[in-house]
Amino acid sequence: MKSKIFLALAIVSLGAYSCVSPKKLEEAEAKYGQLNGAYAELQSKYRDAQDAVAKSKSDAEKAGDKTKSLQSTIDDLNKQVEFLKTNNNVVLSQLKDMSVVTGAQAESIKKSLDNIGAKDLYIQGLQSTMARKDSINMNLVMNLKGAIGDLSDGDINVKVDKGVVYVDISDKLLFKSGSFNITDKAKVVLGKVAKVLAAQPEIEFMVEGHTDSKQLISSGSTLEDNWDLSVKRATTIVRTLQETYGIDPKRMTAAGRSEYIPVAENNSADNRAKNRRTRIVILPQLDQFFKLLEKK
Repeated sequence: MKSKIFLALAIVSLGAYSCVSPKKLEEAEAKYGQLNGAYAELQSKYRDAQDAVAKSKSDAEKAGDKTKSLQSTIDDLNKQVEFLKTNNNVVLSQLKDMSVVTGAQAESIKKSLDNIGAKDLYIQGLQSTMARKDSINMNLVMNLKGAIGDLSDGDINVKVDKGVVYVDISDKLLFKSGSFNITDKAKVVLGKVAKVLAAQPEIEFMVEGHTDSKQLISSGSTLEDNWDLSVKRATTIVRTLQETYGIDPKRMTAAGRSEYIPVAENNSADNRAKNRRTRIVILPQLDQFFKLLEKK
Protein backbone atom coordinates (compact mmCIF):
# COMPACT_ATOMS: atom_id res chain seq x y z
CA MET A 1 0.00 0.00 0.00
CA LYS A 2 2.78 2.44 0.96
CA SER A 3 4.66 1.72 -2.25
CA LYS A 4 1.56 2.60 -4.25
CA ILE A 5 1.22 5.92 -2.39
CA PHE A 6 4.89 6.80 -3.04
CA LEU A 7 4.48 5.88 -6.70
CA ALA A 8 1.42 8.15 -6.98
CA LEU A 9 3.29 11.09 -5.34
CA ALA A 10 6.22 10.66 -7.70
CA ILE A 11 3.91 10.75 -10.71
CA VAL A 12 2.21 13.95 -9.44
CA SER A 13 5.59 15.63 -8.76
CA LEU A 14 6.86 14.73 -12.20
CA GLY A 15 3.75 16.22 -13.77
CA ALA A 16 4.09 19.46 -11.80
CA TYR A 17 7.76 19.79 -12.79
CA SER A 18 6.93 19.32 -16.45
CA CYS A 19 4.34 22.16 -16.23
CA VAL A 20 6.58 24.69 -14.40
CA SER A 21 9.80 24.31 -16.42
CA PRO A 22 8.53 25.76 -19.76
CA LYS A 23 7.12 28.79 -17.92
CA LYS A 24 10.45 29.53 -16.27
CA LEU A 25 12.16 29.10 -19.61
CA GLU A 26 9.83 31.64 -21.22
CA GLU A 27 10.45 34.13 -18.38
CA ALA A 28 14.20 33.71 -18.76
CA GLU A 29 13.99 34.24 -22.52
CA ALA A 30 11.87 37.38 -22.02
CA LYS A 31 14.34 38.72 -19.44
CA TYR A 32 17.22 38.05 -21.84
CA GLY A 33 15.41 39.93 -24.58
CA GLN A 34 14.88 42.95 -22.30
CA LEU A 35 18.55 43.02 -21.22
CA ASN A 36 19.72 42.65 -24.81
CA GLY A 37 17.50 45.57 -25.87
CA ALA A 38 18.76 47.73 -22.98
CA TYR A 39 22.35 46.92 -23.93
CA ALA A 40 21.76 47.95 -27.57
CA GLU A 41 20.17 51.22 -26.40
CA LEU A 42 23.11 52.01 -24.13
CA GLN A 43 25.56 51.31 -26.97
CA SER A 44 23.68 53.80 -29.18
CA LYS A 45 23.71 56.47 -26.44
CA TYR A 46 27.42 55.86 -25.90
CA ARG A 47 28.17 56.43 -29.62
CA ASP A 48 26.05 59.63 -29.63
CA ALA A 49 27.90 60.90 -26.56
CA GLN A 50 31.28 60.22 -28.17
CA ASP A 51 30.22 62.19 -31.29
CA ALA A 52 29.12 65.11 -29.07
CA VAL A 53 32.44 65.06 -27.19
CA ALA A 54 34.41 65.10 -30.45
CA LYS A 55 32.38 68.05 -31.77
CA SER A 56 32.79 70.06 -28.55
CA LYS A 57 36.52 69.36 -28.48
CA SER A 58 36.80 70.52 -32.10
CA ASP A 59 34.89 73.75 -31.30
CA ALA A 60 37.17 74.48 -28.34
CA GLU A 61 40.29 73.92 -30.48
CA LYS A 62 38.92 76.23 -33.19
CA ALA A 63 38.31 78.93 -30.58
CA GLY A 64 41.89 78.62 -29.32
CA ASP A 65 43.31 78.79 -32.86
CA LYS A 66 41.16 81.84 -33.68
CA THR A 67 42.33 83.65 -30.54
CA LYS A 68 45.98 82.99 -31.44
CA SER A 69 45.34 84.22 -35.00
CA LEU A 70 43.67 87.42 -33.76
CA GLN A 71 46.51 88.15 -31.36
CA SER A 72 49.02 87.65 -34.18
CA THR A 73 47.00 90.06 -36.36
CA ILE A 74 47.01 92.65 -33.57
CA ASP A 75 50.79 92.34 -33.18
CA ASP A 76 51.35 92.75 -36.94
CA LEU A 77 49.07 95.79 -37.12
CA ASN A 78 50.83 97.42 -34.17
CA LYS A 79 54.15 96.99 -35.98
CA GLN A 80 52.71 98.57 -39.13
CA VAL A 81 51.32 101.50 -37.14
CA GLU A 82 54.68 102.14 -35.50
CA PHE A 83 56.42 101.98 -38.88
CA LEU A 84 53.96 104.43 -40.44
CA LYS A 85 54.26 106.85 -37.52
CA THR A 86 58.05 106.78 -37.71
CA ASN A 87 58.04 107.21 -41.49
CA ASN A 88 55.62 110.14 -41.37
CA ASN A 89 57.61 111.88 -38.63
CA VAL A 90 60.65 111.73 -40.91
CA VAL A 91 58.67 113.13 -43.84
CA LEU A 92 57.19 115.95 -41.78
CA SER A 93 60.61 116.82 -40.42
CA GLN A 94 61.97 117.05 -43.93
CA LEU A 95 59.05 119.24 -45.04
CA LYS A 96 59.83 121.81 -42.35
CA ASP A 97 62.92 122.75 -44.32
CA MET A 98 60.98 123.21 -47.56
CA SER A 99 59.34 126.48 -48.42
CA VAL A 100 56.65 124.87 -50.61
CA VAL A 101 54.63 121.62 -50.22
CA THR A 102 53.10 120.41 -53.45
CA GLY A 103 49.47 119.30 -53.65
CA ALA A 104 50.51 115.68 -54.35
CA GLN A 105 52.74 115.60 -51.27
CA ALA A 106 50.01 117.01 -49.07
CA GLU A 107 47.50 114.41 -50.34
CA SER A 108 50.00 111.60 -49.74
CA ILE A 109 50.56 112.75 -46.16
CA LYS A 110 46.81 112.96 -45.57
CA LYS A 111 46.26 109.39 -46.84
CA SER A 112 49.05 108.05 -44.63
CA LEU A 113 47.54 109.71 -41.55
CA ASP A 114 44.09 108.36 -42.46
CA ASN A 115 45.53 104.83 -42.74
CA ILE A 116 47.13 105.14 -39.34
CA GLY A 117 43.83 106.24 -37.82
CA ALA A 118 41.92 103.35 -39.45
CA LYS A 119 44.43 100.76 -38.25
CA ASP A 120 44.35 102.19 -34.72
CA LEU A 121 40.54 101.93 -34.67
CA TYR A 122 40.65 98.35 -35.95
CA ILE A 123 43.17 97.31 -33.30
CA GLN A 124 41.12 98.97 -30.59
CA GLY A 125 38.02 97.14 -31.86
CA LEU A 126 39.74 93.74 -31.72
CA GLN A 127 41.05 94.39 -28.23
CA SER A 128 37.65 95.61 -27.08
CA THR A 129 35.91 92.49 -28.45
CA MET A 130 38.38 90.15 -26.75
CA ALA A 131 38.12 92.08 -23.49
CA ARG A 132 34.31 91.93 -23.65
CA LYS A 133 34.40 88.14 -24.14
CA ASP A 134 36.71 87.75 -21.13
CA SER A 135 34.48 90.08 -19.10
CA ILE A 136 31.39 88.00 -19.89
CA ASN A 137 33.18 84.84 -18.75
CA MET A 138 34.36 86.43 -15.49
CA ASN A 139 30.87 87.76 -14.80
CA LEU A 140 29.48 84.25 -15.27
CA VAL A 141 32.09 82.82 -12.90
CA MET A 142 31.26 85.41 -10.23
CA ASN A 143 27.53 84.71 -10.58
CA LEU A 144 28.12 80.96 -10.23
CA LYS A 145 30.33 81.38 -7.18
CA GLY A 146 27.81 83.76 -5.63
CA ALA A 147 24.96 81.29 -6.20
CA ILE A 148 26.94 78.33 -4.85
CA GLY A 149 27.86 80.33 -1.76
CA ASP A 150 28.54 78.13 1.26
CA LEU A 151 29.68 74.97 -0.56
CA SER A 152 33.31 73.94 -0.05
CA ASP A 153 35.81 74.52 -2.88
CA GLY A 154 36.74 70.86 -2.49
CA ASP A 155 33.20 69.84 -3.40
CA ILE A 156 32.53 72.31 -6.21
CA ASN A 157 35.00 74.40 -8.18
CA VAL A 158 34.38 77.13 -10.78
CA LYS A 159 37.23 78.32 -12.98
CA VAL A 160 38.18 79.80 -16.38
CA ASP A 161 40.83 78.02 -18.45
CA LYS A 162 41.83 79.24 -21.94
CA GLY A 163 38.66 81.28 -22.27
CA VAL A 164 36.33 78.41 -21.25
CA VAL A 165 34.32 78.29 -17.99
CA TYR A 166 34.33 74.97 -16.08
CA VAL A 167 32.18 73.90 -13.11
CA ASP A 168 33.46 70.73 -11.38
CA ILE A 169 31.05 69.10 -8.89
CA SER A 170 32.26 66.31 -6.58
CA ASP A 171 30.71 62.87 -6.94
CA LYS A 172 29.71 62.79 -3.25
CA LEU A 173 27.38 65.77 -3.75
CA LEU A 174 25.47 64.08 -6.57
CA PHE A 175 25.52 60.27 -6.52
CA LYS A 176 25.93 57.23 -4.34
CA SER A 177 28.88 54.94 -5.11
CA GLY A 178 28.41 53.06 -8.38
CA SER A 179 24.97 54.63 -8.97
CA PHE A 180 23.61 57.09 -11.52
CA ASN A 181 20.57 58.11 -9.44
CA ILE A 182 20.99 61.58 -7.92
CA THR A 183 20.68 62.22 -4.17
CA ASP A 184 18.52 64.83 -2.42
CA LYS A 185 21.68 66.87 -1.79
CA ALA A 186 22.31 66.91 -5.55
CA LYS A 187 19.02 68.68 -6.19
CA VAL A 188 20.12 71.54 -3.92
CA VAL A 189 23.43 71.94 -5.78
CA LEU A 190 21.89 71.63 -9.25
CA GLY A 191 19.17 74.10 -8.32
CA LYS A 192 21.79 76.77 -7.55
CA VAL A 193 23.69 76.15 -10.79
CA ALA A 194 20.48 75.99 -12.85
CA LYS A 195 19.40 79.41 -11.54
CA VAL A 196 22.50 81.04 -13.05
CA LEU A 197 22.28 79.07 -16.32
CA ALA A 198 18.59 79.93 -16.72
CA ALA A 199 19.47 83.65 -16.48
CA GLN A 200 21.86 83.26 -19.46
CA PRO A 201 19.60 81.68 -22.15
CA GLU A 202 22.12 82.24 -24.95
CA ILE A 203 24.73 80.02 -23.27
CA GLU A 204 25.17 76.39 -24.38
CA PHE A 205 26.96 73.88 -22.20
CA MET A 206 28.09 70.26 -21.97
CA VAL A 207 27.69 67.99 -18.93
CA GLU A 208 30.56 65.50 -18.61
CA GLY A 209 30.58 62.43 -16.37
CA HIS A 210 33.99 61.36 -14.97
CA THR A 211 34.89 58.27 -12.90
CA ASP A 212 37.97 56.92 -11.14
CA SER A 213 39.87 53.88 -12.47
CA LYS A 214 38.25 51.27 -10.21
CA GLN A 215 36.17 48.82 -12.19
CA LEU A 216 32.50 48.29 -11.37
CA ILE A 217 31.56 45.25 -9.29
CA SER A 218 28.64 43.52 -11.00
CA SER A 219 25.75 42.87 -8.62
CA GLY A 220 22.77 42.56 -10.91
CA SER A 221 23.31 46.08 -12.31
CA THR A 222 22.73 46.81 -16.00
CA LEU A 223 25.87 49.00 -16.06
CA GLU A 224 28.64 47.52 -18.19
CA ASP A 225 31.68 49.55 -17.14
CA ASN A 226 32.92 53.06 -16.22
CA TRP A 227 32.06 54.32 -19.71
CA ASP A 228 28.49 53.26 -19.13
CA LEU A 229 28.39 54.79 -15.64
CA SER A 230 29.84 58.14 -16.76
CA VAL A 231 27.35 58.44 -19.64
CA LYS A 232 24.37 57.54 -17.43
CA ARG A 233 25.42 60.10 -14.80
CA ALA A 234 25.74 62.84 -17.42
CA THR A 235 22.33 62.07 -18.90
CA THR A 236 20.79 61.99 -15.41
CA ILE A 237 22.08 65.53 -14.71
CA VAL A 238 20.91 66.82 -18.10
CA ARG A 239 17.49 65.24 -17.63
CA THR A 240 17.17 66.78 -14.15
CA LEU A 241 18.12 70.26 -15.42
CA GLN A 242 15.51 69.91 -18.15
CA GLU A 243 12.62 68.33 -16.24
CA THR A 244 13.07 69.89 -12.79
CA TYR A 245 14.55 73.31 -13.59
CA GLY A 246 13.22 73.99 -17.10
CA ILE A 247 16.57 74.36 -18.92
CA ASP A 248 16.05 74.18 -22.70
CA PRO A 249 17.36 70.77 -23.86
CA LYS A 250 18.71 72.32 -27.09
CA ARG A 251 21.28 74.14 -24.95
CA MET A 252 22.72 70.96 -23.41
CA THR A 253 25.00 68.09 -24.41
CA ALA A 254 25.56 64.96 -22.26
CA ALA A 255 28.92 63.18 -22.49
CA GLY A 256 30.69 60.36 -20.65
CA ARG A 257 34.48 60.59 -20.25
CA SER A 258 34.91 57.44 -18.10
CA GLU A 259 38.25 57.30 -16.20
CA TYR A 260 40.48 58.72 -18.92
CA ILE A 261 40.75 62.42 -17.96
CA PRO A 262 41.77 62.29 -14.27
CA VAL A 263 42.73 65.37 -12.28
CA ALA A 264 44.91 63.26 -9.94
CA GLU A 265 46.65 59.87 -9.91
CA ASN A 266 44.29 57.03 -8.96
CA ASN A 267 46.67 55.84 -6.26
CA SER A 268 44.73 56.76 -3.10
CA ALA A 269 41.15 57.07 -1.85
CA ASP A 270 41.42 60.90 -1.75
CA ASN A 271 42.72 61.13 -5.31
CA ARG A 272 40.10 58.74 -6.63
CA ALA A 273 37.43 60.90 -4.96
CA LYS A 274 38.79 63.93 -6.86
CA ASN A 275 38.47 62.06 -10.16
CA ARG A 276 34.85 61.05 -9.52
CA ARG A 277 33.16 64.26 -10.62
CA THR A 278 30.64 65.86 -12.93
CA ARG A 279 31.94 68.74 -15.06
CA ILE A 280 29.78 71.41 -16.67
CA VAL A 281 31.62 73.03 -19.59
CA ILE A 282 30.31 76.39 -20.84
CA LEU A 283 30.89 76.06 -24.58
CA PRO A 284 32.60 78.96 -26.44
CA GLN A 285 30.09 81.22 -28.23
CA LEU A 286 32.04 81.28 -31.50
CA ASP A 287 29.19 82.52 -33.69
CA GLN A 288 28.53 85.55 -31.49
CA PHE A 289 32.24 86.33 -31.22
CA PHE A 290 32.73 86.25 -34.99
CA LYS A 291 29.65 88.43 -35.55
CA LEU A 292 31.14 91.07 -33.27
CA LEU A 293 34.32 91.02 -35.36
CA GLU A 294 32.38 91.37 -38.62
CA LYS A 295 30.85 94.63 -37.38
CA LYS A 296 34.27 96.23 -36.93
